[in-house]
Amino acid sequence: MISYGKHSVGVRDLFAVAKQLIFGTLTQGEKINEFEERVARKIGAEYAVSMNSGTSALHLAIDALDLEINSEVITSPLTFVATANCILYANLKPKFIDIDPLSKNLDLDLIEEECKINSNIKAIVVVHFAGLPVDMSRLWDIAQKYDLRIIEDAAHALGATYLDGTPVGNCKYSDITMFSFHPVKSITTGEGGIITTNNIEVYRKLLRTRSHGINKGNDSFINTTNAFSDGVKNSWYYEMQEIGYNYRLTEIQAVLGISQLKKLDKFISKRKKIAAKYNQSLSNHAAFKPANSCLKFNSAFHLYQIEIDFSILKLNRNQIMKLLREKGVGTQVHYLPVPLHPYYEKLGYEMNSLPNSLKHYMTSLSIPIFPGLSFMQQRKVIKTLKHVLSQSLNVNA
Repeated sequence: MISYGKHSVGVRDLFAVAKQLIFGTLTQGEKINEFEERVARKIGAEYAVSMNSGTSALHLAIDALDLEINSEVITSPLTFVATANCILYANLKPKFIDIDPLSKNLDLDLIEEECKINSNIKAIVVVHFAGLPVDMSRLWDIAQKYDLRIIEDAAHALGATYLDGTPVGNCKYSDITMFSFHPVKSITTGEGGIITTNNIEVYRKLLRTRSHGINKGNDSFINTTNAFSDGVKNSWYYEMQEIGYNYRLTEIQAVLGISQLKKLDKFISKRKKIAAKYNQSLSNHAAFKPANSCLKFNSAFHLYQIEIDFSILKLNRNQIMKLLREKGVGTQVHYLPVPLHPYYEKLGYEMNSLPNSLKHYMTSLSIPIFPGLSFMQQRKVIKTLKHVLSQSLNVNA
């Protein structure tokens, strides 16, 4: 079975993890700091704080901005539910704006129109869908005009670059960026995530909130009576200064991340080659077209999608996916738009103002792309896809 996405873990990764398990610490050690410093240096940010998942990172990123309760936060409906859920965690309200039909990213024209009439919008969580960065320079101008904060949901986009050629995550166009290290992402730590920022106050807050809100010496102590003895800090002392969580990454994961980060450029290069081959091979078919053919090659190519015209097929998407799976090709749908989930329907969300997002959901299919996908495997994917969809054509349509 050729999966739509797969981790690429090699012998050096295994040796690094085994060495840490045998000789090193397992949690809250120096490898965490090393991993964070390497990530920050790689993408040009001042600070990085690792977390145990991308969701944890997104949660604390939104929390760190201290936005007024019940204010609205713009985001995309075409994303995993964690993006919107983390807005709710902070007692804020997601405001879904439709996507641009070509890039599949948020439509910046619609964002500006909404900001003109809605003063309750205080922030934007912008999703770099499939690894293609939004035009952040323009979005930054919009945010400055309407006094908005920006968080980049770059779960798909580690290794991508902005239109100016600089790495996604350097926060020149945002307050905070988060990345995911889930196994199908650009690099993996098993599960994990990281936040980058250039704001020292945000950085210090993140260090506290990822570990129960406890200060272990990064900030001034509040209870100085217990913190000091004869003017000297008590070596054992720490204090909880705000509510926090246990969102820490382990040393084992950090070591894997350090090893994987060394291969990031190689991984992204391979994804680009796979995408170029798909673009070349899948462009002329009656039933489908590449959804990603418009993507500029500053993308991290986390996903490669096709858009299928089911109106001329005898089979529906589920039947097509089943046939492909029987022939050894795994596929997936990214994503069920957030407002269609029952929980969000109960909150009153609907898709009437989001036609582009709905159309993409109804027609798209993600096909295999990952660094370990061989030439022969990709050839099989292309051949099988063309065969199944050609056989499914309704000649009477």
